[in-house]
Amino acid sequence: MKISLATFEDQEAVLRLYQELKGNPFCFWNDDYPGPETIEDDLSRDALFVMKDENGRIIATVSLEKDEEVDRLDCWDPDLQPGSEFARLAVKPAFQNRGIAGQMVSHVLSVLKEKGFKSVHILVNRDNVPALHAYAHFGFRTAGECDMYDQHFLCYERELD
Repeated sequence: MKISLATFEDQEAVLRLYQELKGNPFCFWNDDYPGPETIEDDLSRDALFVMKDENGRIIATVSLEKDEEVDRLDCWDPDLQPGSEFARLAVKPAFQNRGIAGQMVSHVLSVLKEKGFKSVHILVNRDNVPALHAYAHFGFRTAGECDMYDQHFLCYERELD
């Protein structure tokens, strides 16, 4: 299975994956987010990555995020700037617990390091216990907490080495 930049032809499949996850335990997305506009924005910035199975079907996604409000949070380590964010890590339920999310995170970390960033950060809903454990396993540390988008998040940060 290969990770690559998504194309505009992948848009509908990515949207279906997002919709498939909405309402699942630990998925705090709503009817409006993420939606077609989010995908279009990611595609326009070459910021959406997909993993496809051997039949070319999308089984996972992750996006490089550009959210100035998140970037301005005062919890991020000033010694680790410039930093970047990733978001919308999604794995089809039938493919979960196979290390695919870890592969997607590793890929994003490599891409961000190549782009010259010193760190990466992510907002994780405080009730998303599986994600909190997974990110801690990848060396993310809790930098702070915030309330945004009608949710309470832990702000996770990791130096890119």
